[in-house]
Amino acid sequence: MNKITVCPFQPKSYEFGYSVKDAKSGNDYDRRESSDGHVVRGEYRVQLPDGRTQIVTYHADWKTGFHADVKYEGQATYPEQTNQGYNYNVPDFTGSLTGFHGNRQYQPTTSYGPPAYN
Repeated sequence: MNKITVCPFQPKSYEFGYSVKDAKSGNDYDRRESSDGHVVRGEYRVQLPDGRTQIVTYHADWKTGFHADVKYEGQATYPEQTNQGYNYNVPDFTGSLTGFHGNRQYQPTTSYGPPAYN
């Protein structure tokens, strides 16, 4: 026989939110959420690398689960394409993959140099 266990705790209402806007790093997002103890409702916004803002509005409850609506504001922009490709300064590595070189002293270099784009 199945036994149904009732939670002895009553669901509680809550509300919280936070925002971050840091021009130096480009981080720009915020989140708000609240619950009446039965249904959770919220929204978060994040600035995407392509310049748009993604807005996710959601609600969730124990009967129907999580539901989200995703929208975008703004126009996506991308850097101008060049046909130069990548030009890495490859480090000089003449040793073995195991690092054993007999009696020879080997000092690997970790200097890569700056990227070669204009």
